[in-house]
Amino acid sequence: MNFQGSRRRGEDGVATVIDFLLSNARLVLGVGGAALLGIATLAVKRLIERAGRAAENEKVEQKMAESWEELSLVSASPTLLRKGIEDVVMKHVSKATKQQKADLCQNLEVPSSEVQPKHEAKSKRSQLCALTLQERLQQYYSSRVVLAPHEVEKAQSLALDICTEIQGFLHSRHQDMPLGEMNLGGSLLDDLQVVSADHACLLVPLQLEPSLWHLIPGEETLLTHPLHWMVRRINMEYFPRGRSYWDRYLVGGYLSAETVVNMFSKVVMETANWPSISSTLDCQVRPVLGGPELRLEIRPESEAESSNQPLFISMLPVLREGNVVLTAQPELTSPWVNAWHLSLYPWETRRLAQLDASDDGCRRLMLKILKAVCKLSPPMRPLQAAPLTNLILHLSDSESDWSKNSLDVRFQQCITELIGHLEQEALHSYFKPAVNLLNGLSEDQVDQMGFMLYCAMSDPDILLI
Repeated sequence: MNFQGSRRRGEDGVATVIDFLLSNARLVLGVGGAALLGIATLAVKRLIERAGRAAENEKVEQKMAESWEELSLVSASPTLLRKGIEDVVMKHVSKATKQQKADLCQNLEVPSSEVQPKHEAKSKRSQLCALTLQERLQQYYSSRVVLAPHEVEKAQSLALDICTEIQGFLHSRHQDMPLGEMNLGGSLLDDLQVVSADHACLLVPLQLEPSLWHLIPGEETLLTHPLHWMVRRINMEYFPRGRSYWDRYLVGGYLSAETVVNMFSKVVMETANWPSISSTLDCQVRPVLGGPELRLEIRPESEAESSNQPLFISMLPVLREGNVVLTAQPELTSPWVNAWHLSLYPWETRRLAQLDASDDGCRRLMLKILKAVCKLSPPMRPLQAAPLTNLILHLSDSESDWSKNSLDVRFQQCITELIGHLEQEALHSYFKPAVNLLNGLSEDQVDQMGFMLYCAMSDPDILLI
């Protein structure tokens, strides 16, 4: 066989088969099967190329036989593909991840080790590579996830200073605007922010007259979306338009969240004297204009801190009634100008804290690890905090052992559960089951995350790099 001369044509033929299989894999097999097929085809291609380079070797025929054996699995039915090729795929994935870990461990050696004896440096690398998943998760948490206390304190202090400045500006320029006491909210305040303290949330509570306004749940509106609530003006026959300050932001008899956001954008973002505020706070403060969000970007003024990443502060108008918190976020409720977003964040974080307090569990710790994994891994970045939180809440209903000693088991279980949800393209909200938290993901994003997570089933360490 003149293997060298016919190699290119053979590769083109295999490439055509592979392209056809991959283009239809997700339709037939779903996320897990498509990921499996992707890894398998890569393994097949490498085997064929390796056999081609060994044409002059006496074992060429044996290598080719093995290659075509594996290739025959690709053309099998979906059931055979899932079962038969799994061993082949896992072998190659395991080999690749082990090599990657070995390279990482080699890179962990500090430059000063060059003057140390070789056996001592080798011993240190061996210790790092011999960590169990439990130890690796704890190491990842302490080195990549958790924030330094001084970093959190600095970000909170800066956010509070901005809060004071904005509240003072509104009280002096718009004394008749009925607002509650502004305060910080979100992950920075709840000790759930990971990797870096780079964002904070400034809550601006609007005060409504109970006799003039009525909050309507999303299920009872024409939108029928559980998270899209509306705020209706009532008793117009007894209290005509103009009796409430917020009547000027009515659209069709309802308080418009988009109109309220536009008002704050003009009143605060475009009017406040940001150079003066920057001088007072010894930092550069500027509004981020052009989008639906009310955001500020804060950068340190001193040269020593100029390399630090900026802190973004989101200004969020909110309505509160009992345990219901509605936020004005047009980016979440578009195109409905009158819709207010029901925030489930307070319910979810409170439930996590209650569960951890009841059994001294590690649910919040697990959430922070998963958030860091998604933030640091490009294929996983589209996955926001809300789906991860609800994943853990659902898992808590079926698993009772959330002690820190079972952190590795729960981590692997989260990976498996997440693959299942991506396969179904659905992860329902814990408090609002009708809401699918994966609805905003594209097919490509689902495929990439499914591929990454399926590889992590063989070796979870690839998520902790």
